[in-house]
Amino acid sequence: MTVTLPPDYRPSEDEAFMNDTMREYFRQRLLAWRLELLRESDETLAHLQEGGLQEPDIADRASAETDRALELRTRDRERKLIAKIDAALQRIEDGSYGLCEETGEPIAIRRLEARPIATLSIEAQERHERLERTHRED
Repeated sequence: MTVTLPPDYRPSEDEAFMNDTMREYFRQRLLAWRLELLRESDETLAHLQEGGLQEPDIADRASAETDRALELRTRDRERKLIAKIDAALQRIEDGSYGLCEETGEPIAIRRLEARPIATLSIEAQERHERLERTHRED
C-alpha cells in the first residue's frame, strides 16, 4: 500500500498512533537520514584515500594521522547508526516501530521526532540509565 504524505505533515498525539501516514513519515525520515550518512561516509572514504601521511613535516604528519583517526571513529559511529536506522526500518515493516521494547507501550511522538531510532520510552530509558550508573559505581 502506498501512502502519500501531505507536504506539511507532522505526526501528532491527536491522531491514531502509528497510522499509515505516521509510519510513512518516519520511514521517509529514516531513509533520508540513512542516505545522508551514506553520502558522508563516501566523502570520508574519498578523503581518507587522498592520503596525507606523506607530509614531510613530522607535526603535519601527526596532525594528519590524528585527523584520520577521528574520521575513522566518526565513520564507525555512522556505521553503527546506519545499523540502528536499518533496525528501525525493519520495525516499521513488522509493525513494532514506535513501541517500547521493554513495556510494549507507545513511545511519545516527540521522542520519536527527536530520535527516530528510539526503542525505549523516556521512562524505560531513564530506568536503564539509572541502572547503568548504579552498576558503574560498584
